[in-house]
Amino acid sequence: MPEAPPAPRANRAVALIRAMFHLAIERSYARVGLVGLGFAAVFATIGVRLVYLAAFPETDNSDKRVAAAATTAIRPDIVDRNGEILATDIRTVSVFAEPRNIADKDEAVELLTAVLPGLNANELRTKLSARLGSTGKEKGFVWVKREITPKQQAEVHRLGIPGIGFLPDHKRVYPNGVAAAHILGITNLDNVGIAGIEKYIDRQGNKALNEFGLVAKQTDLQPVQLSIDLRAQFALRDELAWGIEHFSAKAAAGMILDVNTGEVIALASLPDFDPNDPADALSPDRINRMNVGVYEMGSTFKAMTLAMALDSGKYNVNSTFDTRGGVLNWGRQKIHEYHGTNRVITMPEVFTHSSNIGSAKMALGIGVPGHKAFLKKMGLTDRMRTELPESAEPIVPPRWTEINTITIAFGHGLAVAPIQAAAAVGAITNGGNLMVPTFLKTTEAEALSKATRVLKPETSEAMRFIMRLNAVEGSAKKASIPLYYVGGKTGTAEKVIHGRYVKNRLFTTFMAAAPMNKPKYLFVTIMDEPQAVAAESGSYATAAWNSGVVTGRVIERVAPILGLPPQFEPPAKPFPLMVKLGAYHATQVDGR
Repeated sequence: MPEAPPAPRANRAVALIRAMFHLAIERSYARVGLVGLGFAAVFATIGVRLVYLAAFPETDNSDKRVAAAATTAIRPDIVDRNGEILATDIRTVSVFAEPRNIADKDEAVELLTAVLPGLNANELRTKLSARLGSTGKEKGFVWVKREITPKQQAEVHRLGIPGIGFLPDHKRVYPNGVAAAHILGITNLDNVGIAGIEKYIDRQGNKALNEFGLVAKQTDLQPVQLSIDLRAQFALRDELAWGIEHFSAKAAAGMILDVNTGEVIALASLPDFDPNDPADALSPDRINRMNVGVYEMGSTFKAMTLAMALDSGKYNVNSTFDTRGGVLNWGRQKIHEYHGTNRVITMPEVFTHSSNIGSAKMALGIGVPGHKAFLKKMGLTDRMRTELPESAEPIVPPRWTEINTITIAFGHGLAVAPIQAAAAVGAITNGGNLMVPTFLKTTEAEALSKATRVLKPETSEAMRFIMRLNAVEGSAKKASIPLYYVGGKTGTAEKVIHGRYVKNRLFTTFMAAAPMNKPKYLFVTIMDEPQAVAAESGSYATAAWNSGVVTGRVIERVAPILGLPPQFEPPAKPFPLMVKLGAYHATQVDGR
């Protein structure tokens, strides 16, 4: 057998290895304690720093957090009644700077202004050099430019300037440009609504949802559906633009109202603005004339006067009024006729001949208190509130006397927003239910639950008959589009400038409803200072020759879009009560 290796040599090798890797417990306490103290010191330092930052946040970081939060406001889509998008958000980015991290500010300004058009070099230099008050510490965060394009972002990124960065942002866009601009309104750079439906949305809680971080993406929000029909909106604006050009008018506005629901189907006011570039939105000539402007509505107010007289029971459709002489003397005031007949006329003729004297006598028969009470009931003496934040207070006589009642009876001396007058005429035609106009899609049942009855149904029938008669043989002929059984009323008022009426500066109105046997829509047109077209009207610039013409064009174009069926045969017995009472020309008012 071979000899075994010497045991002592092997034992010595094992012992050496064990000695190399063995840590005697009695020698480890000092080392472990030292390492532990080191870790404790590190964690204590981190903890103290975190507590300090929580209690005393750095200004620049706070500014950055606030700015970052401002860029994340998310808004719901706005759609028309058919689901077409009127306003939506797109994702974009904005450029910010941390001035204390920019070594050469002049170079940064030069490079940034070269790739970002519209930046003002002096303003940017001031931003980058600004100090934070008495601390003497440079700002930690400033905006350079909001809402840049992807191409601009790439160009800024390639500059490689330390202290320049990007934050995600949202930009509000309006795919249809100027369409419904006064209804939609606008948002600011922080995507917060500052006018129109945009402001209404934030007032309904959207701003709070964003501030509390409860909205992560746009799909978390339900679209806001308006009552607007985009097709009708385009057509209305187009015809108003034609009217301004054709009649050399200063401005124009119009609306289409569903008289059974109070829904505003279309509303436009020209000149308008593009909410994608709202630089002109605050210009005085670009106000929403239907909602914010207040005007004397001229003879369209005679519809209120006749409805008041009929509803009072003191007069009926066969009542007569003596207008012989053509002048009504009231103290030092003389009330003249515009289309005088110089004879005794019936109530329907007061309307078709637009008699100032007949209207004044009706109102005087009701009396000042009754007249004021009726107009208040019709919503014409108080500010009308809709979803649009913008509205106007009517201009009411401070001391309402009989002469005020006389002039207001035919449309002078009381100035209201046209949308108020439209709501009142809507109540006159729909059976007597006053509905505050709404810009949100609604149903007839919902509308009726909120409506106020202001007239008897028989009064409404009488007024529909009288308005239809006016389209057959009166001033509403220009809007009497065949097959749609239109009825309406003109209104011409002299504008008040420096406290005086100016005869050659007119404000004209036309209101027409269709079909008058069962009204669905009310069409309203107003024109500011239209001029006569000699080949069409000679020297006349009154409502029938301009607002009436535009309204007729709107009806002809929009009625098929809105599904208003033409009536190829005259409606059967449209005004049975009028025939029974033997009203003036009741048997002659048909659909032809």
